[in-house]
Amino acid sequence: MDQSRPIADGVPFDQEYRVFPKCWGAEYTAAGEARFRLWAPAIDTLSLCLADEIVPMTPSGAGWFELLATSLAPGTPYAFILPDGTAVPDPAGRGLQSDVHGPSILVDPTAYRWRHGAWAGRPWSEAVIYELHVGTFTEDGTFAAAAEKLAGLADLGITMIELMPVAAFGGERGWGYDGVLLYTPHPAYGSADDMKSFIDTAHGLGLMVMLDVVYNHLGLDGNHLPSYAPVFFLEEGTPWGPRPDVSQQVTRDFIVENALYWLEEFALDGLRLDAADRIERDKSEVQFLEDLARRVHETFPKRHVHLVVEDSRNITRLHERKEDNSPPLYDGVWNDGYHHLIHAWATGEHGGLFAPFARDFWPRVGKTLATGFVLQGERIAGKGDEIFGEPSGHLPPVAFVNFLQNHDQAGNRGRGERLWSLIDADLGERLMAMLLLAPQIPLLFMGDEFRSKGRFFFFSDYPEGLRQNDPEERLQQARNFGTEDLAIHEIRDPNAPETFAVSKLDWDEAETGTGRTARIAFRNLLEKRCRHLMPLLKNVGGGVGHLLLAEDGRLAVDWQLGESRWQMRGNFGEAPATLPPVHGTTVHVHADDTEADIRDLSEFRPGSLIVVRS
Repeated sequence: MDQSRPIADGVPFDQEYRVFPKCWGAEYTAAGEARFRLWAPAIDTLSLCLADEIVPMTPSGAGWFELLATSLAPGTPYAFILPDGTAVPDPAGRGLQSDVHGPSILVDPTAYRWRHGAWAGRPWSEAVIYELHVGTFTEDGTFAAAAEKLAGLADLGITMIELMPVAAFGGERGWGYDGVLLYTPHPAYGSADDMKSFIDTAHGLGLMVMLDVVYNHLGLDGNHLPSYAPVFFLEEGTPWGPRPDVSQQVTRDFIVENALYWLEEFALDGLRLDAADRIERDKSEVQFLEDLARRVHETFPKRHVHLVVEDSRNITRLHERKEDNSPPLYDGVWNDGYHHLIHAWATGEHGGLFAPFARDFWPRVGKTLATGFVLQGERIAGKGDEIFGEPSGHLPPVAFVNFLQNHDQAGNRGRGERLWSLIDADLGERLMAMLLLAPQIPLLFMGDEFRSKGRFFFFSDYPEGLRQNDPEERLQQARNFGTEDLAIHEIRDPNAPETFAVSKLDWDEAETGTGRTARIAFRNLLEKRCRHLMPLLKNVGGGVGHLLLAEDGRLAVDWQLGESRWQMRGNFGEAPATLPPVHGTTVHVHADDTEADIRDLSEFRPGSLIVVRS
């Protein structure tokens, strides 16, 4: 950031460009001049191949090598040359010449001029998240093509885009959770400037952009760090690749700087940390997740920067609030239990990871809506004496990100079905209304707005011999995600280009009669959320949910949101039921009855849902 510019509320006026000065890799220091820096403690000598010239680098202590070069133009290819002659790309480079096995290219971060540089974000309470995969969101699969769809999403009422990981990974296509160059946008999606333009366009439409980042491991294809810095990783890895040793300061700084780099240089509004429970196993006095969050908030005190974790532990300490109900660490957590519970009830799939949620459906649906996690300190059959989860009712509802599906839930099923192919349309409408009109933060997967039935598979471009290609492992994972009857011959080859192609979102679906009807209903629900619910969620505290009734498909939950009471009543059973009464202004009704009939909750008909604000 150019600190010489005037600042109002921490945001430079008409900030045209953003620069984050990294410790690793290539950095412009002046016009035509760049410093190259790499930590390579396992080798004694290191050279730099700059264009076609190989130049020795200077050791600078503690495993670091440096070189200052002049007369350089943006786009100049470069690579680090190890003692055995192997050329490796910059692990913190901003661009690649071709792929993760080839040279990096020198990128001038000041080249992009921001059109909406004074954007400071939006409060977390206004988040309606839309998860998308750049490569399959459009036919072209690029940042530029995705940007053309943003106006339509903003018009529907979406307020935040969540990008699946974009850090460069091996091959052309993949989900992105096997990134190896954490600072480099994947070349198939476009350049760093293309990504910035996508984010800039989103900001101009009032959309926040969050990036999914993977810090619990690096991928196996194209990860060259072990050849010159093996101590970067722990001996104990993960099924997907080696795990960074974040108890080591150099490793921790590399990852924390990566977070700050994305947030500053790309003006992102937040980060979602993948599998955070697998990161936090270090023995440091200050745990990595806490350290990262504090450094982010210290760096951007005047911007709305939001941090979210995926964390299977169902713990609360990362999400506690201050006296003013603001989060000192993380805004929210993906509430997988909500999805698993709803999915198990709606589809009848009770095996695999849904097994712990295949009982006491409605009492637990009521509990998660009122108090957060489904698992709040209980044992799971077959898991021994381990206690899962912690009581979470003291947290505000906005600490929980709820969803009906995401990339994992469709793509890991083996057949790639979305929820809308597994349940009837009327039930889908009620579940969508319950998601969007509950006080938790809702997340949608691309295509949910028109109830896409297009398939979304796990796809990749791995080289032969990589263990991720094992079809038996893919089959076991698919069965764990509900498709217990799946046979191995049904497993698609994730490396086949056709698997990637068929996973692309079919935008023609949105223009069918069903698609248009779904989008209208979706827009109406988000208009109601924006008008009636969002104002009540600003600075909301914990302990606000009250479960009145939840059994046999009957559901009654109230939330005390400041001076207003938000009331939800639903009958998901098969017979008329008596539910606790509601008082106030009707916000939403799902039923064939008139409003006067449905407010008489002594004979609340099956398939009905009502939301009332008093």
